[in-house]
Amino acid sequence: MKILITGITGLFGSYLAKEFAALGEIHGFRRSDSSYRLLEGTQFPVIWHVGELSDIESLEAALEGMDLVVHAAGKVSFDAGDGESLHRINVGGTTNLVNAMLNTGVKKLVHVSSVAAIGRSPELKKLDENFKWVESPLNTDYGVSKYLAELEVWRGEQEGLDLLVVNPSILLGRVSDDRSSSDIYHYVLAENPYYPNGDLNYIDVRDAARQVRELVEKEAWGERFILNRDKISYREFFEKMAAVFDKKAPSKPVSSALLGMAVFFNAIFRKLGLSKSPLNKKTAMISQQKVFFDNTKVNKLLGSSYHSLDETLKWSK
Repeated sequence: MKILITGITGLFGSYLAKEFAALGEIHGFRRSDSSYRLLEGTQFPVIWHVGELSDIESLEAALEGMDLVVHAAGKVSFDAGDGESLHRINVGGTTNLVNAMLNTGVKKLVHVSSVAAIGRSPELKKLDENFKWVESPLNTDYGVSKYLAELEVWRGEQEGLDLLVVNPSILLGRVSDDRSSSDIYHYVLAENPYYPNGDLNYIDVRDAARQVRELVEKEAWGERFILNRDKISYREFFEKMAAVFDKKAPSKPVSSALLGMAVFFNAIFRKLGLSKSPLNKKTAMISQQKVFFDNTKVNKLLGSSYHSLDETLKWSK
């Protein structure tokens, strides 16, 4: 089987490549300026195709002869100023890929979405795959872009694609992977004093990649699956991580008033180029929310086992 992976040079894409190498020949779709550091030392060859999601001709050329596409490419940002680029890359890029697959006759697509595309509701503490997207102040621009991208792949299914959608929660990789999902590590490594009052939904990136492969092997087409190990309070997560990394854990709960002040000053610092923190009004609200993204569906189908959080944190060093 010939497998094309978009976003293969990113965190999840690189681990997906390692899993899917057992199923066939790995092809990688990347930009000309992409680094493939995360794939160094792998024991399988990657056949490279250079192009852009915005260029449908390069997509069609890469798709020639493929049996399966794993679409893991996309932009992750919670910066309030990135709404336009999130829509262009996540929605526009996915639209182009779907159209290119329909044009070339490649049928099977695994679409990597996010729990952010499930949506949020201030009233509900547990959400699953059946939750219907609603307008909410808790929906970030990133979440909206991933939701709209999902609509495009479901449109592709209606037009003939075999589709599988996965919605991973926060992917815990290694600190050295240095990707957006590792920002939470750096917060603790910097020994910040405050912790949010909400919950963190997480999964070891290795477990998530294995589940995607197993879902393909199960031929779970036409379905959507939340990939999530568990939820944990930010306080407990930070304490566990601090213990592993021999750092001082955040010990002060952040009040709504203090969080609001931090949002205000961070907006100023970002404009001055003095901060890269993703903290804004919406991310602040989310960090205070207690919610669980229910993993019952994938566990029932796969009988999944997971790395413990302690195992993941020790491996992440």
